[in-house]
Amino acid sequence: MKPRDIQELLLLAAIWGASFLFMRLGAHQFGPLPMAAMRVSGACLLLLPLLAQRGRLGELRSAWRPLLVVGVLNSALPFALYAYAALSITAGLSSILNATTPLWGALVAWAWLSQALTRWRLLGLAVGFGGVVFLAWDQASFKPGGSGWAILACLLATFCYGIAANASKRWLSHISPLSVATGSQLGAALLLAGPAFVYWPSETPGLQAWISVALLALLCSGIAYILYFRLMQRIGPANTVAVTFLIPVFAVLWGALFLAEAFTLHMAAGCAIVLLGTALAVGLLPRKT
Repeated sequence: MKPRDIQELLLLAAIWGASFLFMRLGAHQFGPLPMAAMRVSGACLLLLPLLAQRGRLGELRSAWRPLLVVGVLNSALPFALYAYAALSITAGLSSILNATTPLWGALVAWAWLSQALTRWRLLGLAVGFGGVVFLAWDQASFKPGGSGWAILACLLATFCYGIAANASKRWLSHISPLSVATGSQLGAALLLAGPAFVYWPSETPGLQAWISVALLALLCSGIAYILYFRLMQRIGPANTVAVTFLIPVFAVLWGALFLAEAFTLHMAAGCAIVLLGTALAVGLLPRKT
């Protein structure tokens, strides 16, 4: 990779790592559904003019059904689930659980698209999900005040991401990446509008919460998607997936700096196990000589 590509990969990881911080800062005042709705609606405000400028709005009409499905699985559900998780678990733990996304993607590709799993990838799935069990073993309490439901919400969100990635590959490979990003955000915004209205907070959120949602929408969704798809085109999916390994680093850093969140030895060990399993599952390890 060129230095510019490495810089953009680090920038993308820093932005997506910050998304877990912004959710922690805004979820308690907005609530999960309104926060998710505001996030995707704001992203649409940035992405739609870009798509119109490139003359690709017609792609939204021609592929609206699969875009709607991907919007549900890649934005509406995961964003709401992560916002729910942010009510009770740290940004660092959420980001580590987010790193299981490629594991689910490999599993869904095997079950749905008949993509073969080598022995190394099977080992990676076992190691990765073993890391999740290790992380959640002492924390997944389903009693009031426990974090069990939040951990399950993060895993369900990553499962949705895994399905969405394979759905995009199967149904949307013929349209531009920017159209997929814009159409999925638009579909999610339309679907979340009703629930957001019903669950809109009775008390007006404070300035910090509004700023957090604005940064989630414009920075962590709109600009991040542009960076992500540009990297996909320049360095390919195999290299771009490296962002998965960098996101927890930045999420833990932002959580420690701005929320005084602790990063324990137990979390560090669990993170290492999850990332090792992910590297095996996506074929980054072992390297062929």
